[in-house]
Amino acid sequence: MTVPSTNPKGYKLLMSDDKPMFIKINNLDEARNYLKSIGCDPKGIDIMAPKMITKIILVKDVIMQDAIIIKQDMLSIGGEVAIPRDAFTLKDSKADILIIGTIKQLYELVEKLDRHYTRIKKISKVLSDLLRNTPL
Repeated sequence: MTVPSTNPKGYKLLMSDDKPMFIKINNLDEARNYLKSIGCDPKGIDIMAPKMITKIILVKDVIMQDAIIIKQDMLSIGGEVAIPRDAFTLKDSKADILIIGTIKQLYELVEKLDRHYTRIKKISKVLSDLLRNTPL
């Protein structure tokens, strides 16, 4: 396997003696740079980069009925939502949840949630604003 020793920004690729290694990519710019460094087709870079970054979003005070729907929607696109163990028995109670997914999955989740009833549409809007206003 031939991999350049550095990417265009000078980051070291964690590869030695042709053995696979984990690399840490913190944001979309780094993801794009790593893709460029291995000679990826420029048309594929914007498609693949959002799949390389996993983010975790804490959402506070979510009604458990809504949390279950959010979890089902996120699971359907390959992500995850951590909810309290007793969420099904506390459907009208509120709790914090963790939404876990790639940037691509998070944008897909926003679209899916926007198709639901008003309360979940509000969560979709908050997530959309977060994604739009946070450097990824």
